[in-house]
Amino acid sequence: MRHPKIVVMGVSGSGKSLVGERLSEKLGAPFFDADAYHSPDNVEKMASGIPLTDDDRRGWLDDLAALIRNEQGLVLACSALKRIYRDQLRKGDSALRFIYLDGDFETIWSRHTQRQDHYFNGRSMLESQFELLEAPSAEEAIIVDIAASPEDVLNRCLSALTLPNDVS
Repeated sequence: MRHPKIVVMGVSGSGKSLVGERLSEKLGAPFFDADAYHSPDNVEKMASGIPLTDDDRRGWLDDLAALIRNEQGLVLACSALKRIYRDQLRKGDSALRFIYLDGDFETIWSRHTQRQDHYFNGRSMLESQFELLEAPSAEEAIIVDIAASPEDVLNRCLSALTLPNDVS
């Protein structure tokens, strides 16, 4: 039985992990959080409020593409902010699906202020993600507005997914 390979993407605080975990439960596919694959150097940079560069992300994205390639199916929470990052992830599977959790800065910043014990540090870090973001088009990703409740966001993701018959 083949499971889907899906990346739940968006800026930090958009709900990728929450929605991704719930989506994986509904689809019966394992969940992975891309944050767990950052190098210690990357984590330290972010914890210090220093945005990552494309060079910082290169090895991380290669590792994630390998994860995608090696899993039979998965739901991966990953920022995937730039098109070139999404293209690098697709090297793991050209049929990879993306769900973009779309929200405005103030909504997401208000969520950040509620977080505790997360290495992502500061308003300027979130601002840098919004500046870096190359939002995908509707042809590249399923776009879901995060203004609704997490349950509504999950239901919108599920209804938008058009999965092949051989996927459960």
